[in-house]
Amino acid sequence: MTTEASPPVEPSTASEVPAETPSVSRTKHPSPLLAGLLGLAIGAGGVGGIWAYAAGQEPPAPAVFTLTGAFALTEGATRNGDGCIGTGGYDDIAEGTSVTVYDGTGKVAATGNLGKSKYAVGACAFEVRIPDVPKGEKFYQVEVSHRGKVQLSAEEAEAGKLSVTLG
Repeated sequence: MTTEASPPVEPSTASEVPAETPSVSRTKHPSPLLAGLLGLAIGAGGVGGIWAYAAGQEPPAPAVFTLTGAFALTEGATRNGDGCIGTGGYDDIAEGTSVTVYDGTGKVAATGNLGKSKYAVGACAFEVRIPDVPKGEKFYQVEVSHRGKVQLSAEEAEAGKLSVTLG
């Protein structure tokens, strides 16, 4: 039996270190619990920031329009200064008389009053201008004083095509 001895290894000196030595990276990873808590804190902060931003915003104004048109009293009209008023059975008709706008379900949607009036040939014509009528109905009903409701489509109402005659 023969034994061969391996050649002796000489100790290396600093100058004999190879030019490229592999480096081993030893990064520490956080524990799963710490990572979870960190993620929770960042997520909660983000949601909180969004809520704070949203709370500072004004809600959008509801879509509304001004219903405009004319109301004519053809009987019992008489001059009153620069305008006119109703007489006899029509004495509830004058500038300032209530005008009510109802939505498609019959609920009050907006209120206003008859505006300026003009007298001509035994009749009285009033301006109608009711602001803040909510959009979105298929039709509206308009009532002057207690004289009954007149129906018009949403398109007519929004286009200012109210035209009512009494008498």
